Amino acid sequence: MARRGQRQSGASSTASRRRRRVRDVEVDGILPVLAKAVREVEGAVERANVRPSVRTKFQVVALLVREERARVNADPSATDAYRAEQLRRLDGIATILAKTAARDTSLLALLAEDAVMSEAAVSLKREMLLAAGAEPPAEEPAPSEPPTTPETNARRVVPQSVVSRQLANPFLAPDFSSAAPREPQARRLAGWELIGPLLKSFEYAAASASKTLPEPSSLRAPGALELMPHQARLVAAAAAGHRTFLLADEPGLGKTAQALLAAQAANAYPLLVVVPNVVKTNWAREAHLWTPKRTATVIHGDGDSIDGFADIVIVNYDVLDRHVGWLGDLGFRGMVVDEAHFIKNKKSQRSRNVLQLSERIRTRTARPLLMALTGTPLINDIEDFTAIWQFLGWIDDKAPRAELMESLERSGLTPADPGFYAAARASVIDLGIVRRRKVDVAADIPARRVADLPVELDDAAGRSIREAERELADRLVARYQSALATRNSDAPVDGIDHELVRRVAGWERSDPDTAKTGENVFSLVRRIGNAKAGLAADYAAQLAHNVGKVVFFARHIEVMDTAEKLFTERGIRYSSIRGDQTARTRQKNIDAFVNDPDVSIAVCSLLTAGVGLNLQVASNVVLAELSWTNAEQTQAIDRVHRIGQEEPVTAWRIIAAQTIDTRIADLIDTKAGLAARALDGSDEEVSSSADFQLEALAALLTNALTALP
Repeated sequence: MARRGQRQSGASSTASRRRRRVRDVEVDGILPVLAKAVREVEGAVERANVRPSVRTKFQVVALLVREERARVNADPSATDAYRAEQLRRLDGIATILAKTAARDTSLLALLAEDAVMSEAAVSLKREMLLAAGAEPPAEEPAPSEPPTTPETNARRVVPQSVVSRQLANPFLAPDFSSAAPREPQARRLAGWELIGPLLKSFEYAAASASKTLPEPSSLRAPGALELMPHQARLVAAAAAGHRTFLLADEPGLGKTAQALLAAQAANAYPLLVVVPNVVKTNWAREAHLWTPKRTATVIHGDGDSIDGFADIVIVNYDVLDRHVGWLGDLGFRGMVVDEAHFIKNKKSQRSRNVLQLSERIRTRTARPLLMALTGTPLINDIEDFTAIWQFLGWIDDKAPRAELMESLERSGLTPADPGFYAAARASVIDLGIVRRRKVDVAADIPARRVADLPVELDDAAGRSIREAERELADRLVARYQSALATRNSDAPVDGIDHELVRRVAGWERSDPDTAKTGENVFSLVRRIGNAKAGLAADYAAQLAHNVGKVVFFARHIEVMDTAEKLFTERGIRYSSIRGDQTARTRQKNIDAFVNDPDVSIAVCSLLTAGVGLNLQVASNVVLAELSWTNAEQTQAIDRVHRIGQEEPVTAWRIIAAQTIDTRIADLIDTKAGLAARALDGSDEEVSSSADFQLEALAALLTNALTALP
């Protein structure tokens, strides 16, 4: 009997403890359940034992933390002290989740708004709510597909700096209610197929192809910069509230600056910019120039070097597929697509990525800024622009969206009415098509200008060139230090002896043994030209697609060969003008470029075609390699900028960033300024053959000495 009494007493004690635990859970709600689960997840990740069940538990805990935070904040009966205590405990759980996700970044995919809950996750969530004494929903929808994991797309990456940004506040559920899209209210046009007639309206109707823009209140820009009137008008439209633009200005009219300043006027940050590889470094430079208070970052490869907290994120089409996942979750309020004709094929991966991101932005942000930039005339191959219209949110796969549909309804016409096409065209243009040609704004822009286009040599060749440049700088420093130690002078020099620097540069330039012992300035510049040849040719091909005829200048034969190979692969007809041609062949190729509308590019030797040619049929020049004198560069540009030229001329100078190329470009510009002052009556003496090699070497040595500890 005593033993039975003991058993009864033990059972009573166990039941009492069980009731006490139930009451504790009921008092604390979900928090003890979440705390226990998050510790289990943390332990599994520390042991590198992340099984599917652990991933499921991580996702459910994160979801319940979000829901509980929202419930506590919305509870009208909660006291301030209770709310503060509950939020503090939830923050503790969220911190553990954040540290756990930092150990295994693949877990972040489970936090995306579009992440699907598996059946196991739905079941676990129900069990945890029951354990907390809460009543779970009667029914929860089952998923149609498993949650996204790294295995579903092996190419997707999440840069570590982006992880840091996400972990700064990863568990707050975003509020997208303000971005709910309006559904088009088709009444009179219900049942009509409208995409085809909209496209035909640009073939048949003869209306202006540019939206009317407001007059700007100011042409001022940051620092000493000044906007041209046509640029300022577009920025004024963005400031006035317009949010979608198909900016189709011809190259050379400053589309990059307009897009950056429009984003600033619309406060469309963070801003995503998708561009061809050849111009992404230039976008970063232009962002620093035109919007200096906003930080810009460029994604190279897997994005290991990017700033995850930047205001402007620049990515090229080629690597977009690796980053489309986290880019869609970053919360962009604006998106710019440069050379937007790249997405004309809606079946291509690049088009699908761009359209996915724009759709994501529209569902997250009320009235985001969306801009498509292209120099391609809109009247040609208009069907190619359906993807651009879809990116801008004007249409979807089957019909116009709300704003365009409402405009078409207001016209009172149907595709059966004769006036429909002109009205439809005007409706589309008013959504934001802006097209200006050089000849239209000739009064706003210089008759001739040089536009620098910095490119990043981020491949193996680029790394090799930078290493060779470092070796050259080290050799110059060794020469300088040796000369400094052995010279006989009673007058010590404080700091860098610039006279000695120039002597050392002269010794290096004239030393015949430098080519045997290492890289010299001539071979280094030649290697740089070869490394950027493909990028320069790619840009020339884009210009040819946008505006027609282009003159491509290069110094070395191998650069010309690379360019011509790329043009052949892309089906672009070109004329080759070289020094080893007979007079008859040379003239035949010149005539083909000047007279044949299908020949888009003249590939010219900078040394032999820089004089004696009349190529004013083009107004765009690509300088793939830099000259050693300003006069040589000017002579090349003057093959296009001469009597008979009816448009302003733009010379696009391709410069390899972070190399001696940038110093050579500065020297050319300095000598050009000196020459201009001399012609204006200055007493400044200007050499007709400036020793650029000597000055480039002197600058390289000076920079290396300055960097010494």
